[in-house]
Amino acid sequence: MSVIGEWEKAEPGVQRKIFPPGKQVMMMEVHFKKGAQGKLHKHPHEQLTYCKKGSFEFTISGERHIIHEGETLVIPGDEEHGAVALEPGILLDTFTPLRQDLLK
Repeated sequence: MSVIGEWEKAEPGVQRKIFPPGKQVMMMEVHFKKGAQGKLHKHPHEQLTYCKKGSFEFTISGERHIIHEGETLVIPGDEEHGAVALEPGILLDTFTPLRQDLLK
């Protein structure tokens, strides 16, 4: 589990910080080195991703999407997804309901 408000290594080349959550929504900031990957995974939570810096290639249920700084992407719950940083970048990920698997 994560510690709220502290940076932690998520995967090679990827660090994240989870912000204090609300009752039904939570957000985290995720920093990627160029080429770093958020491996394919899925969860029941709906996710909104905002690209704060850089560009990313996402795969959602086998379909590829590229987003750039200032763009967003909606990831439905229970859809397998992952991302690759095409350059150094930052994502802001928002989830609803709360991801208890990430909260401590």
